[in-house]
Amino acid sequence: MPSPSISPALAPLAAAAPSTPLGPFIDSAIAWTTWITLMGTVGVAALALVSAGPAAARTAPGALARITARLGLAAGVLALLAVPAVLTDLAHGASKSGGYDYAAAWDVLYDGSNAGRLSGLEVTLSLVAAALLLPLANRAVAAGRARTWLLSTGLAAGVVALGTTKFPNKAPEDWGRTSFDTLIWMLHLQGGAVWLGGLAGLLLLAAPGAVPAEERRAFWSVAIRRFSVAAMSCVAAISLSGLFLYWEHVDGPTQLVTTMYGRVLGVKILLFGGLMLLGVFNQFWLHPRIEALRDEGDQRPLVTVLLRRFPLVVAVEVVLAMTLLFVAPFLHGSARNQAFQAKAAEQSATPIPAKKLPKLAAKEVTSTTWVLGTTETVAVIVLMGAAYRFSGRLARRRTGAALVAVPATD
Repeated sequence: MPSPSISPALAPLAAAAPSTPLGPFIDSAIAWTTWITLMGTVGVAALALVSAGPAAARTAPGALARITARLGLAAGVLALLAVPAVLTDLAHGASKSGGYDYAAAWDVLYDGSNAGRLSGLEVTLSLVAAALLLPLANRAVAAGRARTWLLSTGLAAGVVALGTTKFPNKAPEDWGRTSFDTLIWMLHLQGGAVWLGGLAGLLLLAAPGAVPAEERRAFWSVAIRRFSVAAMSCVAAISLSGLFLYWEHVDGPTQLVTTMYGRVLGVKILLFGGLMLLGVFNQFWLHPRIEALRDEGDQRPLVTVLLRRFPLVVAVEVVLAMTLLFVAPFLHGSARNQAFQAKAAEQSATPIPAKKLPKLAAKEVTSTTWVLGTTETVAVIVLMGAAYRFSGRLARRRTGAALVAVPATD
């Protein structure tokens, strides 16, 4: 869409560029609470099902019920808290005075519209997830045959509840593009949920009482390794979906500093980069040393030091993750449109109302886009796979170095 132009004679009369506010703080705080609860449910349940549970069954069978109970309770409580969080978000949006109209929010659920059905599913499936996961807080249930079934179905309910936040609420004109956009958002949200929620779950397990001291070394070595597989897969999904969303909403790096959307996105990228650096530290320095000492049967103080350092690093990661989720709701519109609208306003002789500012059409996907996207996908997958294999070899190679780090004690 071409930029609007005016006569040079009118240039001195051009209006100022429109401001792009971040939006009310309370709106972002409510959205943050919703994301924390929905994503936390998925991440903690996934950790119990695919990482911590299998690790405990292999190395610390006696602790399986205790670990499952702790994670099941946390996931169930988060799913339960998601219900008032979602209703509060709806109530705030439905209120005409800027307050909270819970009666209107309740009426929105299953009101016959697609948006109402999605909101209804979000609340209903959060309740279903809570009903399935909370019984696992009982260690008898957590140790029984229903453990895997309850975790699997509770996780599935949580995944769909989270997915409803980005499902289209009206019939799309272009089913192909809309379906692809929805898939990208699912990779972004679900990948972030499993990774970031899993980190919070690991922090819960690092607290006293989850794993017996005599089984801690063996458990953490296997649990960390299994979680690394899930985490690196999630990082790949987030990176690839993030690259597409960047391509869709930003026209070049300069818009990261010249538009409000770009500046908020820049903060989000920096936080994600911090998480990545801590993940690299864990993957290539801390985890290989823990695994190496465990495989050698070493019982000296270095193992204890490393296991104490691990929760501290994870705690910092969790804080960064929560900060990132708080920043995300401040992203409104797109950098492309904000830059285009600012230029249009500057070139206009009279101020343009915000609702009448022109908008750019969505970017067209071409064969070049598919080629670049496929190349990026293959490159990220190969990089993550190679990194995982290299960290495993690093654990074996560094065994001798790790053993020398602390002198033997009698």
